[in-house]
Amino acid sequence: MTSTQIVALASVTKAYGIFTALHATDLSIAEGEFVTLLGPSGCGKTTTLRLIGGFEQASSGRVEIDGKDVTQSPPYRRPVNTVFQDYALFPHMSVADNIGYGLSVKSNNVPKSERDRRVADALAMVGLDGMANRRPGQLSGGQRQRVAMARAIVRRPRVLLLDEPLSALDVKLREGMQVELKRLHRELGITFLMVTHDQTEALALSDRIVVMNQGRIAQIGSPTELYDNPASPYVADFIGATNLIEAKTVGREGEVTVYRLPNGAAVRSRRAGTANPPAGSMVTIGIRPERFQSVQTEDTNALECTVLESLFHGDRVRIELELEGIDKPLFVELPRTAVPSASGSIAPRDRIVFYVDPTDVLVFPDGGDR
Repeated sequence: MTSTQIVALASVTKAYGIFTALHATDLSIAEGEFVTLLGPSGCGKTTTLRLIGGFEQASSGRVEIDGKDVTQSPPYRRPVNTVFQDYALFPHMSVADNIGYGLSVKSNNVPKSERDRRVADALAMVGLDGMANRRPGQLSGGQRQRVAMARAIVRRPRVLLLDEPLSALDVKLREGMQVELKRLHRELGITFLMVTHDQTEALALSDRIVVMNQGRIAQIGSPTELYDNPASPYVADFIGATNLIEAKTVGREGEVTVYRLPNGAAVRSRRAGTANPPAGSMVTIGIRPERFQSVQTEDTNALECTVLESLFHGDRVRIELELEGIDKPLFVELPRTAVPSASGSIAPRDRIVFYVDPTDVLVFPDGGDR
């Protein structure tokens, strides 16, 4: 990956009448990056993708691709191609004709010999050798997705836009296509910009993730940066599950800060970089389900809980807990071998003490983005 900027948004906004779908947004994407726009429905991620692709016109601001202002340019004048959620294949055309269609239109008009060679190369790259003469209706969902990918890459775009490309696939096929996307990105060396609401997909594929909320960027970072150091409760809860609990700051105890939960329990945090809130101030603390421990170690926080339900997930067990004085349940996820029971299972109303290392307690000042 190089540091050359390939896509840049400068104060780009998009409004539909009185509704603003995207507030003034600045975003820079480097050549060769795999960047994902992540967020719930209505957060502005698809609008951002469509603005870059030319399917929407910005209300204000500037869109640049490869150093050129393309704010007013139509899609076919931009060095991008798009893989759509519904594949958008022509059912009456063969696989080869679908893939080569963009090379045969008047604006491109690639000679047939060159077109055939590039179509064959694209088919080989997505693992569909021997299927050139089939129709889309004769293919599986995963194969149709591969055809859509081949059609997008055959024109050799500078940027490949992916609009929730795997959402129509079942779980196993989706996981397999994630591996294929990663491989294609590595082999092609071009910039991928993907939209998804699936956090697992974003974490698995991306060099950087742009988390969006209500038409604004909430945080940008690598998957590990966002997971380990979320900037707000919203990001913490969207990038992986997080138990969020309101607490009051008590003060410092050496290297840790002490917080008091509504039930009176004390929780200590030793988070590097966390601003030290003043005593008496309200905060939100976050604890990820997999950070709970069933065995006490040095400097851990102890929380005595009542089991509400447990779900068996193969090698892991997800436990729903009630913590006295807290108005919503907590969730704990443990390896099956670490479940605090001789039988490896627990039952509702069991009383269990869980522990959390102070380095695993996230702290967000009150009033942060939720």
